[in-house]
Amino acid sequence: MKSSISLTTHSTSRLRAKIPGCCSAVVRGHATEIIDVGHFLPLAFEDWFRRKEQQVQHRPCSVLLVDDSPFFLNMLTPVLQAAGYVVATAASARDALAILNEGQAFDVAITDIEMPDMDGFQFAEAVRGDPRIGNLPIIALSSVVSPEAIERGRRVGFHDYVAKFDRQGLIAALKEQTGVVQAA
Repeated sequence: MKSSISLTTHSTSRLRAKIPGCCSAVVRGHATEIIDVGHFLPLAFEDWFRRKEQQVQHRPCSVLLVDDSPFFLNMLTPVLQAAGYVVATAASARDALAILNEGQAFDVAITDIEMPDMDGFQFAEAVRGDPRIGNLPIIALSSVVSPEAIERGRRVGFHDYVAKFDRQGLIAALKEQTGVVQAA
């Protein structure tokens, strides 16, 4: 089937004066109104076109991954790297605090909850208590995802709480916290 589209010969300045963001066309022999979505998006969402500019990163986002399990560190590091993040790992919350106290900057920290010596909740409390690093977004990663644990996580300052095997949920939480759309 051959499709024919012919635009009307009306002056676009006249059309815009009548109905901004709209024009007329003949599509398959029928008069059709064409809506310029690009005209209406900024009216509905003032930052629509700026969002793309805000998402442009000149450097990859850095992630501090904290987990006492070598299995999970080895499993998640390549997943995060494939999503475009630069990943540093720490085998304990105390090691992570030492890295942060050395002045190494990260865009976000991801921490396991269940760790010996210092758990993820205590790690978050320590980070929040230090004015130099207190604004660091922290995502909890746990095999225990209960309403009580999530609420406790909110109280200690987690920005998100993700199930340990939920890779897509983790990447989505990272995107939300870094404000960047990475290749997944």
